[in-house]
Order: sequence, then C-alpha cells, then structure tokens
Amino acid sequence: MRSDEVKKGWNRAPHRSLFRAIGLKDEDFDKPFIGVANSFIEIVPGHFFLNKYSEIVKDEIRKNGCVPFEFNTIGVDDGIAMGHDGMLYSLPSREIIANSVETVMNAHKLDAMICIPNCDKITPGMVMGALRVNVPTVFVTGGPMRAGHLSDGTPVDLATVFEGVGKFEKGEMNENELRELECVACPGGGSCSGMFTANSMNTLIEAMGIALKGNGTILALTPEREELLRKAARRICEIAKDEKLTEQYRIKNIINEKAIHNAFVVDMAMGGSTNTVLHVTAIAKEAGVDFDLKELNEIARHTSHIAKISPSLQTVHMEDINKAGGMSAVMKEISKRSDTILYLDNPVIEGGSVADRIKDAKVLDTSVIHSIENPYSKVGGLAILYGNLAKEGCVIKTAGIIGSRQFTGKAVCFNSQQEAIEGITGGKVKEGDVVVIRYEGPKGGPGMQEMLAPTSLIMGMGLGEKVALITDGRFSGATRGLSIGHVSPEAAEGGMIGLLKDGDIIEIDTDNFSINVKLSDEEIEKRKKEFTPIKKDVPGKWLKEYRMLVTNASNGAILKAD
Repeated sequence: MRSDEVKKGWNRAPHRSLFRAIGLKDEDFDKPFIGVANSFIEIVPGHFFLNKYSEIVKDEIRKNGCVPFEFNTIGVDDGIAMGHDGMLYSLPSREIIANSVETVMNAHKLDAMICIPNCDKITPGMVMGALRVNVPTVFVTGGPMRAGHLSDGTPVDLATVFEGVGKFEKGEMNENELRELECVACPGGGSCSGMFTANSMNTLIEAMGIALKGNGTILALTPEREELLRKAARRICEIAKDEKLTEQYRIKNIINEKAIHNAFVVDMAMGGSTNTVLHVTAIAKEAGVDFDLKELNEIARHTSHIAKISPSLQTVHMEDINKAGGMSAVMKEISKRSDTILYLDNPVIEGGSVADRIKDAKVLDTSVIHSIENPYSKVGGLAILYGNLAKEGCVIKTAGIIGSRQFTGKAVCFNSQQEAIEGITGGKVKEGDVVVIRYEGPKGGPGMQEMLAPTSLIMGMGLGEKVALITDGRFSGATRGLSIGHVSPEAAEGGMIGLLKDGDIIEIDTDNFSINVKLSDEEIEKRKKEFTPIKKDVPGKWLKEYRMLVTNASNGAILKAD
C-alpha cells in the first residue's frame, strides 16, 4: 500500500506514534488509509450539511475495514460573491482547492480518496487535485436542491430571483413580489436546482465515470442520497483492499480522452453551463489529454439537445430529470443517434463500463427528456465561436439563446462588470446593441467574474431578444440570452476585445460558429499599435499572484507551472 511509506518499519515509529495520538490501534496499520476530502463550509447552501455526509462516509469506511482521514477544502458561494469584488476570488479558489487535495494526499501518502464537493468551482478543483495524486477516487457530491415554488405553484430558483431584480428595476415587479420570490426560491440545502455550473459539473463527473450512477440528479438530504454515500464508501474500500483493483481504478485510468469526450457529449445533450468548457478543459490538461476546443463544435453537430433545464426552460429542474430517469437515461437516449460518438466501453468507478451502467436505463418522461426523434435541437447546447474578435475562441450556451441565433449590432463598451451594470440600469444600452464587458478575464479581472448580474438585468428589462453581450469574463450557469463569454485572447493580454470602440459593428453567427468585428486589417493594426491594456488595482496578495500565473480561458484558466 502507498501508505506503508508512513506506517511500516522501525524507522516509522515516530509516525505511528503520531497516528496513535489520534486514536489508531495496532490493527489499523494493516488497513488502507482513505482520504475523505470534504468541502463543508457553513456559508454555502450546497455545503453547510456536508459535515453530516462525511460522518456517514467515515462510518461506512470503518465498517468495511479501512481507516478514514477527513480533511477540508475551502469553498466560495458564487451567488453570494456575485456583484461585488468578492467574485474575483471565485475562479482562483479552484486552484487553492486543487492544491489542497494534492498537498494533503501526497504529504500523508494516503491510499485512496472519496471527494465530497457540490458547488461552483469546488467540484472541478477537487477533480484537478485528484488527477495530480492519481489514486483510486470516488466522487459523491452533496446533491441538487429542490426547486422553490411561489404561492400559485410556479416553480422558481435562484436565476428567477436575479431576473426578478431586473423586473423590479423596470417596474414590472413590486417589492412584495420580489420578497416572496427571495423567500421561496432556495427552499433548502443542495446545489442550486437548475442546470447551473454546480449541477452541470456534478452530472459531467457522473458521465466521466468517477461518480456513481445517480450522482448528478439524486436530491440532497434524502435517504437515496445517504445510500449513495454509503455505496461510494463501500466501493472505495473494495478497491483499496485489492492491489489489482487499486491499480486498475487509478483516476487517470478512468478520466482519459474517451471520458472527456463523453462529458462534452452529455453537456451538449443537456445544455450545461458555459463554465463546463472552462473546467473540463482544465481537467483534461491535468489528465494529460490533448483536447482542442474546436472539437466541441464537431461534438455539437452530432449530438442532439434532448433535455432543457432551468435556466433554459424555467419549469424543469434537476429533480425532474431524476424522476425522468436521470443521467443514465439521457446517455442511453443520446447513444441511439447513429452519428453520436459515446464511448460505451470506457470504465466507470463502480466496475464495468458505461454500457453496463446504462443498459437498463429508460426515459420515464419524454416531456422532460425528449426522445432522439424529437429533440429540442439537432445540435448540442454549447458552441465555440471563432473570428477576428476571438482568434482563440469564445463560448456560447446556444441552449439558452432567446430569439435569433444570428445578431449584428453596435458595440457599447464597458471596462468592468460594475460599469456595465450602471450603464444597463442607466439606459445606455438600447435595442440592437452588443454589450461588451472587458477586462474581466482570468488575468484582467483578475479572476474572471461571472456576469449573472448584467445578463439578468438585460433579461429582466425585456431586452433578452434585442441585445447581445460579449465578454472575456464568464457566465453563471443561470445565464440565458445571446451571451458570449471566455473571449480569448482577453483584453488584458492585448486581445481584440480590448481594441473595440463604441459603435463598432459586431457580427455573430452561432450556426456558423463565427464572431467578427467589421474593421479592416489596417484599422486593427493601427489600434494595436496605440493600445495599452488597463491593469486594475486588486485587493489582496493572492489575486496579484494569480494574475501573474494564470492563462486565458481557452487554456482552462490554469496556472502556469513552469
């Protein structure tokens, strides 16, 4: 066992002495040591109960002949960090989480791991850290929140509240209505109930095979979720106690090129958050998989969009997907399309293959998970656009488009999210405009803020079909509308988005995967020569360090290691 390095031999007497201080007995030194990476934190609704989850997991690990060691990572709630400089810390927290997992697991030579994440950057951060350690790892997330309901029965969620602020600004919702929405939208623990970033990532890790069947859709704080926790604990012990299984189920043997491809196929079929592109790209790099963003458009062409979930369809939430058959039913259905490549032979952590996992799956409600013959769209729910405005690409959630998939309009430029919010509420943005929010990329922010506040204002003010928005920042999974993010190169590194001026004509064609500004090559070169990027003052030493090391969004916003 890997842990023998810290527990076997006379020269490890001091180490065993320390282990005895925390309660280990002689018999424990022959058992596998299991790391329990927990992201319990009291300020995040998807995490405040995870201390109870870890007790369940540790209890089951002990019952199955292994020794659990719980450790914690940090977490940031994007909804609470939204709309102020706290959001600058959200994406950088992913790197802290990855570094924490790597540090604890390698410093103490633990044999295997269970990861208990749930929200926002925490799931991808733990996956990245686990890949660096490369021991058998089972992921079991906190589970999705139930949808809220208004007094008339209308289902609502956090995205509805953000858009409610826009309606309130416009006078279409009064204070009492907004308060009712605020009080019922998030009815209890779990990751926010739509296909936002948390639930997008939690379904994709199931698709990749490192989380058990049902992980993405079984509701938080239910008996079914508790059984999933116990099943995960039993499985990691089964693997850790068998030398052959330990080698077979190292996480890099599961997250390979096929798993990354499968994740994006499922992402396309369900219209996940644009943040998945950022995170899965980073995960691919940690796994040593060479993934070109251009491949996403090929996957989109050959994958039908068969499940619309809030915010794309505000009446459907993760609990509805679960009742309709869950992720396995989605994967089984999309595998029926003859030109869709889904690698059914890839392994999954519970044993066997993807094919074994989904063979008995059925779609139980075709109004929630459409058949392959009746998709919402014959192409997937995400696209990568290229052109002179984004030579290294940018991302749009086509599943969330309201209105036309093509748009031409005049640029209205803002150098920060806050400027944009003030401009939108102040009436600076008119029908037919393209809102440009720059210096919000990984380096320019720094930290790549989510743009849920401006996009929600646009929707709430009735401009969702009438304006487009582009940014080198990113979007919440709750964003909808013609919203394009991750523009690369970003403004802070001299990208074209930084050279734009008010009134420039921007052409967007999502069906042809293109985004361009109508300027001559001569004019672009002239602007480049005159251009000096803005460098913002930022709070805190960590963000300054992050700005020095981070790559742009097309590279997953990972940190340069050399």
